[in-house]
Amino acid sequence: MIVRMEKDRSIAIVILNWNGKELFETFLPSVVRNASSPGISVFVADNGSTDHSVDWLKKEFPEVRIIQLKENLGFAEGYNQALKQVEAEYFVLLNSDVEVTPGWLDPCIHLMEEDKNVAAVQPKILSYNKPHLFEYAGAAGGFIDSLGYPFCRGRILNCTEADLGQYNRVIPVFWASGACMLIRADLFRKAGGFDGDFWAHMEEIDLCWRLKNQGYAIACQPESVVFHLGGGTLSYESPKKVYLNFRNNLYMLFKNLPANQFYSILLIRLVLDGVAALKFLAGFSFSSFLAVWRAHLSFYGSLGKLINKRKQLRKQNGGYKHAEVYPGSIMWQFFIRKNRSYSNLNFRMTNETEINI
Repeated sequence: MIVRMEKDRSIAIVILNWNGKELFETFLPSVVRNASSPGISVFVADNGSTDHSVDWLKKEFPEVRIIQLKENLGFAEGYNQALKQVEAEYFVLLNSDVEVTPGWLDPCIHLMEEDKNVAAVQPKILSYNKPHLFEYAGAAGGFIDSLGYPFCRGRILNCTEADLGQYNRVIPVFWASGACMLIRADLFRKAGGFDGDFWAHMEEIDLCWRLKNQGYAIACQPESVVFHLGGGTLSYESPKKVYLNFRNNLYMLFKNLPANQFYSILLIRLVLDGVAALKFLAGFSFSSFLAVWRAHLSFYGSLGKLINKRKQLRKQNGGYKHAEVYPGSIMWQFFIRKNRSYSNLNFRMTNETEINI
């Protein structure tokens, strides 16, 4: 289904860039080519690049609007600062290593127009290098398990499924991927944007969790398809990525866990992180072991700030229970039961009808 957007709809596609000239050469043409409808503008927010990508953009794509940040503020704060300079009804946050397809925005915007309770939407995200597979960062919509571990419809931990049309239904999800996310601008601002302390990784899960705690829905619209290269800034094996993922997961849990689960889940996660660190050590991955250690030191050093953030968020929390939280353990499913498929989780949400299309 292709639904043409209204001419007065204001949509800003904002791509955060850091030394991404080579990525732009490959991926930006598809974005610009498919952003010719009235009301759509393409922005590049440059995070203090040193590779002359801004000069290249001005020459090759003069229609793209450029926001220049003085230094690399990371994904989270980079977007926060850039979006303060953008006026639109909808923000489209798009990684610089994403290829879009004709009409990709239409189904997502139509979904949000039909259901005003939907705060953010992601398309189906497939692998650029292996188009028959879902891509790690988002696949067909994100979830978390009872211990706060994220996974996707189409990707559990590091295993991605083939796209056989098995996830072509629009459903509510727990989080939409920051690689390609459409979000209402007013709600992005109302929620306070991304948490800049995250720097990068899981900031979109934290934001979606906060929006859901305010009563809004997050959705995946698989009628829209994009292709993501992945690992364009940090490789999946990077110690810095390990550090950010472990630290930010603890940040996210501390801020957003409901009171009746706060101490028990945090304690279990701290223990399981220690197990993961020992596993890295046993596998002679010393840099990853140290990354987990550093992540925990940063977490403990940030407790004062996190306590204040949690207090503020508790004032806004409507006490919602989220059906998109898998009640079991994704780690148990993956490592013990050898389950590599979302379809085999027997995960049936009770509110799949809440998305009105």
